[in-house]
Amino acid sequence: MEGRVALVTGASRGIGRAIALKLGALGARVMVNYRSGEAAADEVVAAITSAGGEARAFRADVSDEEAATSLVKSVVATYGQLDILVNNAGITRDNIMARMKADHFDAVLATNLRSCWLMCRAALRVMMRARYGRIVNISSVTALMGNAGQSNYAASKAGIIGMSKSLAREIASRGITVNVVAPGFIATDMTAELSEDLLETARAHIPLGRMGQPSEVAAAVAFLASDEAKYITGQTLNVDGGMYM
Repeated sequence: MEGRVALVTGASRGIGRAIALKLGALGARVMVNYRSGEAAADEVVAAITSAGGEARAFRADVSDEEAATSLVKSVVATYGQLDILVNNAGITRDNIMARMKADHFDAVLATNLRSCWLMCRAALRVMMRARYGRIVNISSVTALMGNAGQSNYAASKAGIIGMSKSLAREIASRGITVNVVAPGFIATDMTAELSEDLLETARAHIPLGRMGQPSEVAAAVAFLASDEAKYITGQTLNVDGGMYM
């Protein structure tokens, strides 16, 4: 990925952090986006640069239209290009539907789905001129199988899959691919909040018998963002240990 410029949203921790580190290790210049947690984002930048790569941190709430557009403009102003976009920013506000607050539904849809749409739209203006681009959107196996207490999260992640397929059809002729990675149970801060009983139940439904690591999701993203995947578009790759199967 030498010479490529990659923008990863929600890259200060968890899966986003692992993706940023992986792309940086492969030679891409990485733009580390974060909404909060400046210190964590700076740590990701430091890890990439100390390994010989190049990275910068950019603060932006990508669910906000103006902020998302400005973020892409800042990246292009800095490097003159944007080759790879990874939409990873996401939150949860779990509850059964009967008790879920409307603002919690709206917040999850805004951060998980609206931000993905806004960032894709902003990046397209750059990628279409270059007639090159790799967009990888992070969904979840929850989008495919549902999960009690996560109707908002499942809706947002299922929306990402449908949107990505539509966009892939729209821009394939411009040399831009759009794909989705759908992680299963991955060891992150988000899953660390779950009880051991819940984690044990989850592991029992995973054929490989363990939770995944952020680096394993990052490897799938890196492949889809590479030129080796130039004939793959509109696809959803599950990284879930066989959970959905």
